[in-house]
Amino acid sequence: MTLDIGAARSARPYSMREYAGRIAWALATPLFRFTPKPLFGWRNFMLRCFGARIGRNVRIHPSVRVVIPWNLEVGDDASLGDDVLVYNLGPIIIGARASVSHRAHLCGGSHDHEDPRLPLLRLPIRIGDDAWICAQAFVGPDVVVGNGAVVAACAVAVRAVEDWTIVAGNPARPIKTRSVHGGPTA
Repeated sequence: MTLDIGAARSARPYSMREYAGRIAWALATPLFRFTPKPLFGWRNFMLRCFGARIGRNVRIHPSVRVVIPWNLEVGDDASLGDDVLVYNLGPIIIGARASVSHRAHLCGGSHDHEDPRLPLLRLPIRIGDDAWICAQAFVGPDVVVGNGAVVAACAVAVRAVEDWTIVAGNPARPIKTRSVHGGPTA
């Protein structure tokens, strides 16, 4: 198979409306990023203005990078820490009371490596209620992280993570079952 790089570069994977929305979000992003840390309500408001579904008492830090706000849903009492990258080309749903720690990467996009044109894949990610994505962890496209699950620091989750399971490593593998009474604090 020979890759068709020209076709990959000339592809237009978004509608004109999506391109316009992404440009508007890029222009508004400084109003999100350059806010004092305690202004969670302001950042939540901004994300809602761009179509995100944000629950009550959500804490999204100013250095979080959300690529496409209208593809984001965050449940009540969840938090996204410093420098989290939400690469949500596909929908990303973060459950209630879930924590995404600093420098984690939620990657909802890839390319179809089986097709010589390398078309963009916009795949979902679902993070369950009470789950914890630890510092510098990576959650790949089309992955479901179950309720109460933990993706350990620097782990690479490329497959589903069962409820209340702790995974670690690259690729992430189960190492322990989590107590339902334990949990991260944001």
